[in-house]
Amino acid sequence: MPDFNDDLRLAHVLADAADAATMARFKALDLKVETKPDLTPVTEADKEAEELIRGQLGRARPRDAVLGEEYGSQGSGPRRWIVDPIDGTKNYVRGVPVWATLIALVVRGEQGDEGVVGVVSAPALGRRWWAAQGSGAYTGRSLSSATRLHVSRVSRLEDASFAYSSLSGWEEQGRLDGFLHLSRNCWRTRGYGDFWPYMMVAEGSVDICAEPELSLWDMAANDVIVREAGGRFTSLDGEPGPFGGNAAASNGLLHEDLLGYLGGS
Repeated sequence: MPDFNDDLRLAHVLADAADAATMARFKALDLKVETKPDLTPVTEADKEAEELIRGQLGRARPRDAVLGEEYGSQGSGPRRWIVDPIDGTKNYVRGVPVWATLIALVVRGEQGDEGVVGVVSAPALGRRWWAAQGSGAYTGRSLSSATRLHVSRVSRLEDASFAYSSLSGWEEQGRLDGFLHLSRNCWRTRGYGDFWPYMMVAEGSVDICAEPELSLWDMAANDVIVREAGGRFTSLDGEPGPFGGNAAASNGLLHEDLLGYLGGS
């Protein structure tokens, strides 16, 4: 199995640079906010963080491709970095500390594209999570000071904690009935939102989570971390990985139950 530890160390350096840029403008009274064509907000911090990451990748990995939320796709080849400079921009704009920079590396193999490195850095929460293929998933303040992550062992839906982002999107995707039935059959449901429920699945504090409509940069880093913590990450229709336009993540034991409620449209 290839060793991606050098790429993981680079991803941490990229996250450090992004954290410095985003925290410098968090809660700034003169923060510049624009509305994108899809009617979602983008701030100067989103743009600066992605520019910093792209610049460092251009120097450290000039042959690698990059896909970012704010500046699109650049380059081609078997290695591609996936970047969401601020996942949770609406929180960022309102001063809510639940937002993060998501950085992932996807490589092309015999079975298709696969995520091999993931870093989720939430500086306003003082938290960071990361994983590399075959090396496990961790959380902590640095590579040398970290705790290994493991998903939960909850095996019954009636004992499970289910996390999601919001109700919006489920009806448009034709999955609202399944979502409501699942919510009623779980022990607990909470709308934590964005990257956070996936990290909770990896930590074992949440057992299942799902979202009906997402982009690759919303999922790529989360996918690696959940899988390396022992869980499963698929689309709502069961396609492995972060490539299906939506997400279902679990401790593995409950995954088929999760898909049974939310799969299909």
